[in-house]
Amino acid sequence: MKKILIIRLSSIGDIIQCMGVVGGLKEKFPDACIEWVVRSDMQGVLSIDKRIDKIHAFDKREGFKGLLRLAKQLRKERFDYIYDAHSNIRSAILKTILLPPACGYHPRHVMRSKQYFNRMLLFKFRINRFDKPFRGVISFRKPLAKWGVTAFPDAPKEWDFPSSMVEKFDNLITPRRITLVPSANWETKRWPVSHWQELVRIMPEYEFVILGGPADTFCEDIAAVAPERTLNMAGKTSIMESCFIVSRSNVVVSGDTGFLHAADMFGIPTLALMGPTAFGFPTGATVETLEIDLPCRPCTKDGRGACKLKEVRKCMVDITPALVAERIKKKMK
Repeated sequence: MKKILIIRLSSIGDIIQCMGVVGGLKEKFPDACIEWVVRSDMQGVLSIDKRIDKIHAFDKREGFKGLLRLAKQLRKERFDYIYDAHSNIRSAILKTILLPPACGYHPRHVMRSKQYFNRMLLFKFRINRFDKPFRGVISFRKPLAKWGVTAFPDAPKEWDFPSSMVEKFDNLITPRRITLVPSANWETKRWPVSHWQELVRIMPEYEFVILGGPADTFCEDIAAVAPERTLNMAGKTSIMESCFIVSRSNVVVSGDTGFLHAADMFGIPTLALMGPTAFGFPTGATVETLEIDLPCRPCTKDGRGACKLKEVRKCMVDITPALVAERIKKKMK
């Protein structure tokens, strides 16, 4: 039996996009044991995929010593294939121990390139050498062609959520309720709060549930527009619980963030509000991308940095609530 190790420690959006390779690996190596190294606070998402046989969790609080201990444990597993889907310092440390020159066996390995030179050309000189749109799922699949992995089946229809979670949240999504994901790590990626408020205001016949983290206090301002039909769950759910809510949603409206990619993976009708970023575009047929064509886009890898235009975040501001409401109603029919 072949043993395959995927190294992708974070972030939630990248992990979800990388999960798209699992079906391809199973297609090529039906009897393989697929294992994954992930940061401990992110492992809940992987646990819902029955195709992943074992998860190795790394607690970042353990630092360098903890990473070394994990690497030594993994070395005993004697993997046949190793895919570094992260390409950062931590994954390099793991590979140094897993792939020493004289280790007694020779696992095949590939790495997902971050194409730093092409990124510099794009963001500094507006020279594009990337395919458009910049779909992360595709970039995670490409390196596996070296192993002959080129066919990627659709994602599973069923996911292994805990039964307690199903009982807790299964009735949360009513037939007229829409899931909103207003948050993102960087403000430049966020649709303005006033737009979210207006969206709720102009759709009085619908209910809403808001997903976000504990720090996303602005979600309270959105819910306050219509508290009788808006449920603010920001900071009240774990990552896995939020994924479950997304998986049961009628329609999801989200910017470039992890739960957008969760909705894409689950095949949920979704509106993706895309602004300054380059590499977070969804892949599936159930996601419709809304964007404004500006010569300055994309201007950033992940949303860091200040907007260069006088009209700040024009790429997000010009996506109007009226347009989003119109698209939602078409998807809710």
